[in-house]
Amino acid sequence: MNYLNPSEINREFGKSAGLKNAFPTAQLLVYSFLGGVFISMGCLLAIIVAGGMPGVAAANPGLVKFVFGAVFPLGLLLVVIGGAELFTSDCAIIFFGWLNGQFPLSRLVRLWTLGYLGNFAGALAVAVLFAWQSGILDAEPWLGFTLKIGEAKTSSSFLKVFIKGVGANWLVCMAVWMACSAGDITGKVLALWFPVMAFVALGFEHSIANMFFIPVAQLLGADITMYDFLIGNLLPATLGNIAGGAVFVALPYWFMFSKGRPAGEEAAGSQKINLNDITKFNKHLN
Repeated sequence: MNYLNPSEINREFGKSAGLKNAFPTAQLLVYSFLGGVFISMGCLLAIIVAGGMPGVAAANPGLVKFVFGAVFPLGLLLVVIGGAELFTSDCAIIFFGWLNGQFPLSRLVRLWTLGYLGNFAGALAVAVLFAWQSGILDAEPWLGFTLKIGEAKTSSSFLKVFIKGVGANWLVCMAVWMACSAGDITGKVLALWFPVMAFVALGFEHSIANMFFIPVAQLLGADITMYDFLIGNLLPATLGNIAGGAVFVALPYWFMFSKGRPAGEEAAGSQKINLNDITKFNKHLN
């Protein structure tokens, strides 16, 4: 059998949580920086491809949404297969490890905080260097398309952004959960692609992607304040992403397959992980 069933995926999630907990701070920040870079590369590709279709957008906006979503998964493919740390997938994986009793709440907070900050730095680096300084978005139709994305993301209510954040990370974390079941690269790609394409085409809110989309729009001249960005969008999107991954993915699967079992029985606890195991990290998904 070349795929894992849900109870076996459960063990892989626990192992991944233990491996992540073993990273020293410097390595975790570097890995998280890469995660922000990779997600932002997917965002930039989506702008270039879908933003270059104004005629199609006027006649069939749904098709452009699909194309935007179809190329966006590049980022998560780079994260999972290439190797990087991503806060949004950690909303499920790290919370799952905490539920298993693999580490205390303080470690969960550490891992989430460092992952979030590293992702933010990576996203801003791509926004400044490759999207703004490169000038590839300066011309129409890409300029107007980028500005429209940023303005749309900062014009919704707190509650709407939160709800869209829940939907986005529910699908992202399910993509990672299913990719854990695959025994080969093709299976992982397919498992990752469909849910991520869906959340993007549906217009849901992914906090790490928004760390790229909105700053780029600001750099290109959009009338978006830092309050609009940080409080109006990023805060509710982040809270929604946490709920989507922790409450709607980690919690039910932990309840189904780990609740009531001793810590470490179904997953490798952090105390059983040493730094040599990190060399095997790419065998486990983020």
